Amino acid sequence: MSPVIQLRDFLYRRAENILALILASLFVSFLIQIVFRYVLNLPLGWTVEYVSIAWLWGILFGYAFVVREKDVIRLDIVYAAVPVFLQRVMDVFTGLVCAGIFIWTLPNVWDYVTFMAIERTAYMQIRFDYVFLIYIPFALSVIIRCLLNVWHAFFGSHPKYAVGAAPEMHDYD
Repeated sequence: MSPVIQLRDFLYRRAENILALILASLFVSFLIQIVFRYVLNLPLGWTVEYVSIAWLWGILFGYAFVVREKDVIRLDIVYAAVPVFLQRVMDVFTGLVCAGIFIWTLPNVWDYVTFMAIERTAYMQIRFDYVFLIYIPFALSVIIRCLLNVWHAFFGSHPKYAVGAAPEMHDYD
């Protein structure tokens, strides 16, 4: 295995570890909130704030660094019913529109995230630019994924475009 692939796999596993820690800490904080609120009758504000931030980071970090394209669930009833050529056209169109929207909004998102350095969260006093910073790699990953889909659709280089290829199947099918 090449060193580049080894590094990619290593970084992917570390991203999975970080996401697992985020989710575990979210769960522990949630349990602490339940015990303090319903058993001890002493509600804690920081736990609600932490759960909200951890949930945001978990979702956006997970999509940006952990979720693989094949794991994304899509509603593709119409897509699967049309010929492969039309699927490719749809993929190019939706990929360009989605990437275009994210590229167009990226400067404003950056301005907003950096502007939020002046505000802090209520209980934990975390600067809001740190809270919202994860949106930048999320947006970049969406742009990259969309453009890769456009590339594959334009050149027909993805196995799903092969003649006679079976539709993608998931565990729930």
